Amino acid sequence: MGRIKQKFIKNRAFELVCEHEKFTTDFKKNKEILPEFADVKNKKTKNKLVGYITRLEKQKKRY
Repeated sequence: MGRIKQKFIKNRAFELVCEHEKFTTDFKKNKEILPEFADVKNKKTKNKLVGYITRLEKQKKRY
């Protein structure tokens, strides 16, 4: 089973995906794009946020 993301990660990722169309389905590209829109100091939190953004983009592309 997968790990459950924290609520603030989900909320912030959803806000960013809705506000900005620049994100893609590629984790590495999203990791480079994120600092333009959000100031995340902690590496672990940034990676979780980018991972969830990537997942949301893949879901959006699928439907």
